[in-house]
Amino acid sequence: MGEKGQTPQKTTLWTPANVVTCIRVVLVPLWLLLAELVGPAAEDAPSWGGMAVFVCFVVLSLTDKLDGYLARSRNEVTTFGKFLDPIADKLAVVVALCYLLEYGEVSSWVLLVVVGREFLVSGLRMVVASKGQVVAASNLGKWKTATTMTSICGILLSDALAPSVFSAGLLALSYVVLLVAVVFTIWSGVDYFIKCWPYVKEA
Repeated sequence: MGEKGQTPQKTTLWTPANVVTCIRVVLVPLWLLLAELVGPAAEDAPSWGGMAVFVCFVVLSLTDKLDGYLARSRNEVTTFGKFLDPIADKLAVVVALCYLLEYGEVSSWVLLVVVGREFLVSGLRMVVASKGQVVAASNLGKWKTATTMTSICGILLSDALAPSVFSAGLLALSYVVLLVAVVFTIWSGVDYFIKCWPYVKEA
């Protein structure tokens, strides 16, 4: 059949990347259920349940890279994926921070900064989109997500380990990384606000 007889190939909604993203969204409440059932570890012994919570969150974090790689390598970047992927990232981070806050592992100020930044960026995106424009986010957002998830993984692992110099050092290092993540969170929010300001100030 000649070229005139060929029909253009349409990209299906359920690409491998989008399937992975949907699985990530479903895994977040399942991870929280597992974490709540396991609860905090005993003070004098390692927790295998806590280790399972840690491993599951590591897998949840790494799948963030998997769906992006599948979409780009297969040339299957879809609007649905662009919409759902950042939601999966934010859902995983906010749920994990809420869990850690419940047991006094992180400060409420950390959650306030993270959630406040997301409200700010989402509002700015709506304003810019209403004017038919798109403002690309910088790599600061990627560094924010990476450092936040790394710090959460470190805190979860230190909680699962038996008390030792190593677990105490790991916890201290995780809090330092979390502080860096907060800085990136504020920085990326201010950076995005500056980029969107020309559209916001229009009458």
